[in-house]
Amino acid sequence: MTTQASSGSYVEAGKEFNRDMDYIPDRITRGGTDTAGRPAWPVEAGRYRLVVARACPWANRAIIVRRLLGLEDAISIGYCGPTHDARSWTFDLDPGGVDPVLGIERLQEAYFERYPDYPRGITVPAIVDVPTGQVVTNDFPWITHDFATEWTEHHRGGAPDLWPADVRDEMEEVMKRIFTEINNGVYRCGFAGSQETYEAAYDRLWVAMDWLEERLTDRRFLMGDTITEADVRLFTTLARFDSVYHGHFKCNRQKLTEMPALWAYARDLFQTPGFGETIDQEEIKKHYYVVHADINPTQIVPAGPDPAVWLTPHGREALGGRPFGDGTPPEPER
Repeated sequence: MTTQASSGSYVEAGKEFNRDMDYIPDRITRGGTDTAGRPAWPVEAGRYRLVVARACPWANRAIIVRRLLGLEDAISIGYCGPTHDARSWTFDLDPGGVDPVLGIERLQEAYFERYPDYPRGITVPAIVDVPTGQVVTNDFPWITHDFATEWTEHHRGGAPDLWPADVRDEMEEVMKRIFTEINNGVYRCGFAGSQETYEAAYDRLWVAMDWLEERLTDRRFLMGDTITEADVRLFTTLARFDSVYHGHFKCNRQKLTEMPALWAYARDLFQTPGFGETIDQEEIKKHYYVVHADINPTQIVPAGPDPAVWLTPHGREALGGRPFGDGTPPEPER
């Protein structure tokens, strides 16, 4: 059985999958308070470390946004390996299995440094306060939102506006549907505890996938001519669809490669600087097929599909638009 270290995901017989969304609510802001007027951590370059795993779609969002906005010098990054045990994500990609900045083997140590009896899953992405070694937050929707809106003085020149004011209200609605029906919808299929809950989840997923196919037929990106946070959030699920969700999570009405608009859109983003270089299909497959032993008891990792298909021409330039609007692509990854 997989554990709450990854996402609170496991099969519970007879029940529908419900994601635990009770994250550490702290935020990092310029003004010292959050939207509810509660104290917040201050924006301070060099103080925080973003801990992620390339395998995790929720962490993948934060990796992409940090790259697009050019926050590499302001916020350092630590990578966990693709697999973990019941306790925690671990830094087994680093020499000696120790994060070189935090000096810890397990992300769990940063959680316990602040909350000795932390009762929930040890999740990525997480932001850690380097001076104290304490976790600040693991609230993934707010992490990327605040990167875009609170860390603006540390953005690179030419950084895109991921939360454009003129489409923000509609974008919030689009992102809500993408989260409930797509990002979380594939998990609802994969961790369904009965045939009935699986089929209901499957139907909901494909209604939403068809909606996206239609929406993206005549517009280059979800909100129009430029990329936004909405595209980041959808992309991380699409990048895992054929390699994991189609088979492992039984989302198998069609492959992504069989949906003309969505597949071309996904390749367009993959080939846009800041997106494709954050994807490691081997780590992605190893995470899902090894950690989710309740779904894949043999823990055999599939050999395919060939990741080279992501580099084939997509033709989306014909729809017009510019991915970065008046901005510029990020520099090649250092």
